Amino acid sequence: MQDKPVALVTGANQGIGLQIAKDLAAKGFTVLVGSRDLARGEEAAGAIDGDAHALQLDVTDKASIAAAAARVRGEFGRLDVLVNNAAITNVRRRPDMSVEEYARATRPSVVDLDEVRAVWETNVFGVVAVTQAMLPLLREAAPAARIVNVSSSVGSLTLNANPAFHFRAIFSPVYSASKTALNAMTLAMAIELEPAGIKVNAACPGFTKTNLNNFRGTQTVEEGAREPVRLALLGPDGPTGAFSNAAGPVPW
Repeated sequence: MQDKPVALVTGANQGIGLQIAKDLAAKGFTVLVGSRDLARGEEAAGAIDGDAHALQLDVTDKASIAAAAARVRGEFGRLDVLVNNAAITNVRRRPDMSVEEYARATRPSVVDLDEVRAVWETNVFGVVAVTQAMLPLLREAAPAARIVNVSSSVGSLTLNANPAFHFRAIFSPVYSASKTALNAMTLAMAIELEPAGIKVNAACPGFTKTNLNNFRGTQTVEEGAREPVRLALLGPDGPTGAFSNAAGPVPW
């Protein structure tokens, strides 16, 4: 087993995930760049100044997840931090369709359930599947192990219940509700793993310029990575079972 701590970031070949990987490498971690496409992962790992390795990982594929866990065990022998960052917003939105048009097409009364299932498969079930596979290694790193689930304030039930919330009109069973479910999974994980000292938290990166929103965000990836990285580096007195952004707690 190597001496340096190891962090796995899913969906790390671009955007916020890549920046999280860069930041953790700068903090002395061996970083595993999770990517569905190994070639893209290798390209991203090559752009990181530090100890970075591409890891083929499709969070919706059981065989891919099992192979990734086996490689982490066999090649690195440890896992100290898991950042569940991989996510998608949709599978059927046309390039010419605005966010508002897509929101109308995915209201509960008309949404295509295959669209819901596809997004939840990555954003919710994929997180649970990857966490389950990596948990034996994380338990060995306890109580210092950390799990960070990259969520979003658009999944906050409290905020969306407020008619004044800016993104309320686009709350739907697809992406938004997948993040609501992810928050629930985060709390369930935190409750189970608290006795082991493994801290599990959800991070909202904010509206960041990435491929996920066609680069319409107002923040840089450096700003978006700030809170996930902070949670990944929490000390023993840090919170668990929390939902936060760079400004502080976000309501569930």
